[in-house]
Amino acid sequence: MDSNRRGFIKKATVGAVGLGFSSSINAMSAISYSNIIGANDRINVAIQGLGRRYPGFKPPIIAKENNIKLLYLCDVMKSQRDKAAENFGKDLNYKPALENDIRKVLEDKEVDAIFMSTPDHWHTPGAIMAMQVGKHVYLEKPCSHNMHENELVVAAQKKYNKVVQMGNQQRSSTETAQIVKDIHNGIIGKTYKATAFYINTRGAVPVQTKAAVPEGLDWELFQGPSPRREYTHDTFDYNWHWYGWDFGTAEMGNNATHELDIARWALGVELPEHVDVRAGKNQYLDDGWEMYDSMEARFTFADGQVIEWDGQSRNGYNKYGKGRGTIVYGSEGSVYVDRGGYELFDLKGNSIKNSKSDGSEGGLALGGGGDLTTRHAVNFFETIRGKETLTSPIDQGATSQAMTHYANIASRIGKSFEVDATTGRIFDREAMKLWSRTYEPGWEPTL
Repeated sequence: MDSNRRGFIKKATVGAVGLGFSSSINAMSAISYSNIIGANDRINVAIQGLGRRYPGFKPPIIAKENNIKLLYLCDVMKSQRDKAAENFGKDLNYKPALENDIRKVLEDKEVDAIFMSTPDHWHTPGAIMAMQVGKHVYLEKPCSHNMHENELVVAAQKKYNKVVQMGNQQRSSTETAQIVKDIHNGIIGKTYKATAFYINTRGAVPVQTKAAVPEGLDWELFQGPSPRREYTHDTFDYNWHWYGWDFGTAEMGNNATHELDIARWALGVELPEHVDVRAGKNQYLDDGWEMYDSMEARFTFADGQVIEWDGQSRNGYNKYGKGRGTIVYGSEGSVYVDRGGYELFDLKGNSIKNSKSDGSEGGLALGGGGDLTTRHAVNFFETIRGKETLTSPIDQGATSQAMTHYANIASRIGKSFEVDATTGRIFDREAMKLWSRTYEPGWEPTL
């Protein structure tokens, strides 16, 4: 039974990927399809990274109609493995194996797909490792730690022909998809600008001090592809985001990914030609936060369209009236869109149409999760089976991710630059020095 199941999933996936995820794979009726596959379409999954994000994957994994089996819960911290096992144990009649090392999980040929929700520096290396041994990947944002990895993860998907869904789940919002389609059809006339924003009230962060590695933490594996360093207090528990560039990608990779993706989708643009950034640390000036906590960025595209980013991580003034979202401007009106739906305005600022989602998706809370994550995961499953097309294939996700990397590079070198919108390369030698990173020997991601 298992060999038949895996054979079917492999054939369905190769067909889907080989057709470029064409809608033609849906030509077979749902009834005839279900008659063929029967019980053999079960997908065996593992989760790598059991921090704040994994609970969002639980609903689609445990739902009986999705026919998923969770084989492994993998994390470098024992307490997180134990908590996740307890959490899933409330709803499963079997026990997933608990594993510290993702390499052991990848050795298991019964695993079909990996949910990857580790710290940022693991995303591309881990995804490539998974694809190389035949696994499909649900890859949380950011899909890469730097532009070098951004290219590698796309190239790996093409080489290994696996389904790779990026975890920018608003792509699975029916309301967002509808208004983007309407924008492309001219509902607000000719678009010229989108403003994406994110506002949060993150507090002070402890100054890094050398400390003993927390009990149960495999610090060697946590670092993985990153060069080795001594452990500092509180690094493991989320603050790796703000402690330099070893592990994190700052707020651009952490949250701007989502709204910039919607802005780019709505305007119908690819890579920018010019990047200009103003960024700095402006709150809690003496704390341990080492990244910018405020950033305004401007991306200019070949046709003259512009995407603006306004990110305030630690100043809660809601100058847009919301905590996060995207405003799209056109010659005949404008649209505000976020995870909760959209609102359409005429040129006088009058609201003329709105559509609100009846579901819920975390916006500012750590971890998030909700209906959009569930839809996104189910879309991932059904694409593996050859029944749907990905809502956020990795090549599209990586194009949006490039904007966050450009902004981070500009903030680090303190100047704007031009980009070759065809190749993605930056016309600035200092900027290109940050195209990649230094890896721990033996951990360099390669195809």
